[in-house]
Order: sequence, then C-alpha cells, then structure tokens
Amino acid sequence: MNTRWNEKLRRNGFGWGLVLPSLLFLGMFTYYPMLKSAWLSLFEQNLAVRTPVFVGMDNYKALLHNPVFIEVFRNNIWFAVGTVPVSMALAFVMALFADKAIRGKGLVRIAFFYPNMIPMIAAASIWLFLYMPQFGLFARFASWFTGSEVNLLGNPDTVLGSLIVMTVWKEAGYFMIFYLAGLQQIPKDLYESASVDGIGVWTQQLRITIPLTMPTTLFVTVVAITNAFKWVDHLWMMTKGGPDHASSLLLYYIYETTFSFNDQGMAAAMTVVMIVLLLVISCFQFAGWERKIHYQ
Repeated sequence: MNTRWNEKLRRNGFGWGLVLPSLLFLGMFTYYPMLKSAWLSLFEQNLAVRTPVFVGMDNYKALLHNPVFIEVFRNNIWFAVGTVPVSMALAFVMALFADKAIRGKGLVRIAFFYPNMIPMIAAASIWLFLYMPQFGLFARFASWFTGSEVNLLGNPDTVLGSLIVMTVWKEAGYFMIFYLAGLQQIPKDLYESASVDGIGVWTQQLRITIPLTMPTTLFVTVVAITNAFKWVDHLWMMTKGGPDHASSLLLYYIYETTFSFNDQGMAAAMTVVMIVLLLVISCFQFAGWERKIHYQ
C-alpha cells in the first residue's frame, strides 16, 4: 500500500507542485472573496449599525423591494443584450476579414485590436469628448437629426445606448483575436473541396465556418456576458451612474453601496446575486450548446 502511494506521489507530485501556486492564488483571490461575500450578506453592517448584526436573508428580501436595485439590474440586462451579440457578430466579421490572405493584413489586425490596447479610463475620456454637447462629433451628428442640441450622456433615454456603442467599440477587437485563432484551426482543404463542388461563399460560412467555430463562440459568449456585468471604469469616468441611475450597472451600484453608502451587508448580497446569476447563465450555456458544438 505504501509502495503504491509513494509511486503515485512520485508520479504526480511534480505536477501538483507546478499547479499549487496557481491554486493558492485562485483560492485567496477568487474563492475566499466569494465565500466571504456570501457570509457578509447574512449580516447588517452600515453607518447606523457599526457592529455586524446577523439578519439571515433580510438583505436579499430588501433587494426585492429596492426600486434602485431593480432598475440597475434591468439596466445591466439591457446592457448585456446590447453589447454581447453585437460585439460578437462584429468580432466574427472582423476576424473573417483579417484572416484573408491580403496585403497588409497584419496592419488590419492591429487596427482592429487597437481599441482594446487603450486603457478603459483613457477610452472613456475619448468617448466623453465625442459625446460632449456642442463639441462632440457624435453629439453634433445627433443634433443634425433632431434639429436641436443633444446631450447623449445627460438624457436617460440615450445614455445607456451611448455606453453600449462605446463598449462594443472597445470589446469587438478583443473577441476578434479568439475568432481569428479559431478560424486558423479550420483546414483550408474543406473550403477548397466546397468550392470544387460549386458551393458558394455564403454557404461555406454557414456550413463550415460557423459550426467549426462554435467552441470559440461558446468561450467568447461566456467572457462577453461576464464582461457585461463587470464594467465599472467607464461609468465612474463618464456618468457616475446618472442621470437618475439610468446608466448605473450592477457592479457600479455595488461599489457605490459599499464605499459611498457604507452598507457592506447589502453590497455583499448584491455581489452574491451577481455571482449566482453568472454561474447559472454559464451552466445553461454549456448544457444547451454542448450538442451544437463541433470540436473537430
């Protein structure tokens, strides 16, 4: 028995030694904060209650009757609906173009990926100027259509759409890299055989490219949805969640509840809700798409 154990330890010990630092970092900076948030969500701790008081599920019940939280949650759903499919579709088209054997395709790839290289705060500053009334390029375009001055970030009806446009511009190039890697794994002789059989370009994309890039699409979808719920930098820089919470997203509202309102228990409850939501969405994606994915 000891001999068998020593043999397994000798065979697997080096591998576990290599993985151990990553596991420690993952435990300290991912799983421990998640468990800590779940524990804090069961307590009331704010400016009025300095010492934590156990309240059980009261924080979660309060969220159901909090109109601001419901509005912010709805904003985040619409933000995800607006950014995820558009940025993924644009990334796929960009990857198809960047994968073509054309002169200067390296420059094309850099141009597509360049927005992702800009820090979010710097990108937010650029778009803040583009949306500035009277002076911003997009604000002037909007003024030409409406015939009057338009404040895109100051109007509750347009502020979320303006942030969606900026986010799509920022993320599409990042997702393009994954699609480009997936496209380069597809054997070129499949397209050559299809062309010989008289199959058109559009049919090739539908029958070959899209099915064989489904693993990439699944990965990008999970990343895109997660990103849609974790953006906070551009909100802090551009709108502070206004006007009247019209552009506030879940993570920014958690930040605001924690550091502006000092309500740690409520912020922890919202954090748990966001984590559970993302886990459920990811599980449904993997379960629902498994039959549609071609790995070879």
